Amino acid sequence: MELINNVAKAHGGYSVFAGVGERTREGNDLYNEMIEGGVISLKDKSSKVALVYGQMNEPPGARARVALTGLTVAEYFRDQEGQDVLLFIDNIFRFTQAGSEVSALLGRIPSAVGYQPTLATDMGSMQERITTTKKGSITSVQAIYVPADDLTDPAPATTFAHLDATTVLSRAIAELGIYPAVDPLDSTSRIMDPNIIGAEHYNIARGVQKILQDYKSLQDIIAILGMDELSEEDKLTVSRARKIQRFLSQPFQVAEVFTGHAGKLVPLEETIKGFTKILNGDLDHLPEVAFYMVGPIEEVVEKAERLAKEAA
Repeated sequence: MELINNVAKAHGGYSVFAGVGERTREGNDLYNEMIEGGVISLKDKSSKVALVYGQMNEPPGARARVALTGLTVAEYFRDQEGQDVLLFIDNIFRFTQAGSEVSALLGRIPSAVGYQPTLATDMGSMQERITTTKKGSITSVQAIYVPADDLTDPAPATTFAHLDATTVLSRAIAELGIYPAVDPLDSTSRIMDPNIIGAEHYNIARGVQKILQDYKSLQDIIAILGMDELSEEDKLTVSRARKIQRFLSQPFQVAEVFTGHAGKLVPLEETIKGFTKILNGDLDHLPEVAFYMVGPIEEVVEKAERLAKEAA
């Protein structure tokens, strides 16, 4: 929802949402939230999103076609209107599940873990249509349910083979109250290359990952012996890593009702600048709480000053 909102308002692009096996209530909630957020307009033709649903009570044949229908709509916006389109599919696992049910109805012999023998072909025929042309582009974001948290399950594994990037959501990070609960250590991107994103961006991203990994390796020692047993260098690593974790939180415009924080859209350049300052130690004197649920790094400094005044 936040991505669709940002694409519509900040970039002026079109979005297509394909709800594969969605609950009727969730689809209705999303539709009403988009009207409230101004992404869908009932008064004129200024809407920036198309919604396609195949509810979970629909026959498997209908659910299996919803993702393809959404993709066809996205192709129309790309090829006929020259748009850069965001195609959001929720949930791509249910596309595979529906295909498995159709396969069983057709009497095919199942393959590994009971999935259809044509799993790779079905997935490939859809994913390979998501591409860029001379007229426009389609960028697809797909929610993937991982059965029993097993990343080697044939359904998610087949999907991962087609993706350029994976954003892994972590229960452990969500338990810390950090949202979005993205795990930077498990998440990957094919364009994480200095020749594509530039040396500065690459070095800062790797620096952030390194300090988070160092912190992760120290957590067992902290749990057993406590912070006092760490060296001064390790204490500094832990302090900066905790600040990075909190700075990775972001107040969403669509979640203002729940968080009480105004939504922020932070440009890439500002994000890189913020993490550069944290890694360089320029903000070591600021408290961790100042980094939580803020926008650019300037807001961290402002929040720290405000907290200091309130405490005084």
